[in-house]
Amino acid sequence: MVARSIMIQGTGSDVGKSILVAGLCRAFVNRGLDVRPFKPQNMSNNAAVTIENGEIGRAQWLQALACKVPPSVHMNPILLKPESDKGAQIIVHGQVAGHASAKDFNQEKPELFNKVMESFRHLQDTCDLIVVEGAGSPAEVNLRRGDIANMGFALPADVPVVLAGDIERGGVIAALVGTYQLLPENERHLIQGFIINKFRGDMSLFDDGLQIIEQHTGWPNMGVVPHLSCVSKLPAEDAVVLDRPKPDENPSVKIAVPMLSRIANFDDADPLQAHPDIAVQFCPPGTRLPDDADLIIIPGSKATIADLAFLRAQGWDADITRHVATGKPVLGLCGGYQMLGNRIHDPEGIEGPPGTTDGLGLLNVQTVLAGAKTVRTVAARSPGLQVEVPGYEIHCGQTSGPDTDRSFLFVDDQPVGAVSEDGLVFGSYVHGLFRSDAFRVNFLRSLGLQVSDDLDYAASVETALDDLANALEQHLDVDAILSLAR
Repeated sequence: MVARSIMIQGTGSDVGKSILVAGLCRAFVNRGLDVRPFKPQNMSNNAAVTIENGEIGRAQWLQALACKVPPSVHMNPILLKPESDKGAQIIVHGQVAGHASAKDFNQEKPELFNKVMESFRHLQDTCDLIVVEGAGSPAEVNLRRGDIANMGFALPADVPVVLAGDIERGGVIAALVGTYQLLPENERHLIQGFIINKFRGDMSLFDDGLQIIEQHTGWPNMGVVPHLSCVSKLPAEDAVVLDRPKPDENPSVKIAVPMLSRIANFDDADPLQAHPDIAVQFCPPGTRLPDDADLIIIPGSKATIADLAFLRAQGWDADITRHVATGKPVLGLCGGYQMLGNRIHDPEGIEGPPGTTDGLGLLNVQTVLAGAKTVRTVAARSPGLQVEVPGYEIHCGQTSGPDTDRSFLFVDDQPVGAVSEDGLVFGSYVHGLFRSDAFRVNFLRSLGLQVSDDLDYAASVETALDDLANALEQHLDVDAILSLAR
């Protein structure tokens, strides 16, 4: 039996589509359905690794978790990873398929659409229900000709749509009615209802607004979702969350993270942000890294050499050097690990013109950007901390040098990181380290930082997903949404 499908599109980016899909997936699973998420095309440098050792957007990884199934490349067949303001790496079915400018990418759309439909048909044969997420807005009519993410998918696949609008940013009536006005008749009819998301305050005050939207569009209201605190406990894909509340206003550990221009996989810090004893400060461009930070983490980057120059332009290199000179530790993850070394060689011009760039010189290693991209899930081992750590690698290049002999992490008995001779600077290619409760606590304590072992991070994410699903059951007409699926 072929699975039924329903699609959540939005009036714009960051209106909450990913979270709504995750919550609906968990709600439908809790009702006993076998569910899969699907996003035809995503754009994000926050990627996850699937069971096939391929890349998908981090939002689809979370949605798979909500469905209680392993993540698959078929849940996000096309992933665009921006490398500059004008170009991106194209990931198809989890593997690098090339690099293209926005203009060149449009010429590839017909073939990419075939890949999208191949994955969609695959999922249709594996479950009861598919919950599809759109990208951006279907009202970007200037991009409609090459669209494979919104109506360009929904029409040929015959998937009914519910349109979400974000009231928190203001103008939600104009956004919903404006979308209706811009869509052609056949696409208007594909939309079967709308959702108001991120509402704050007395919902009855928006009753007139709901009537106005219904009168101008003919679409029924599927519900008004309030601003939900549980959302802040879930990994975010598109924006670093800077204002997550802390149970303790005076946490015992302060961690600083520079916000690189092409920051990738910043969700490595999510388990740290969730810990009641830890304050994570993401430092935007133009600000210094704080002197009172106990630990600096240099995150991953989609453009390591360019972001190393960006880091230096902010003066963060001096902040990091001064931090280490005072006897305090630094951890570099993936691209951040490469930056900490002596040199980065790019003989094939993978990140720009071929050449060599000096690193920060805090680890006695060097990196060569060459060869096939490494994408894999791993079971890492830390002998010194006496823990095993599940994680994943997504990187281009190989790193070698004397400090890798002191790696604090090994995969298949091979080092996947390095430690400086003075024991203050750490680097690793493994993402997801801090999702391990044992690693998180043991690593920080090994640095002399006192944290409790109270947090079960995986359980906290599961609880947040259930809380989200329960809230959607309360505030949305989930029965009506399910009845629309076909």
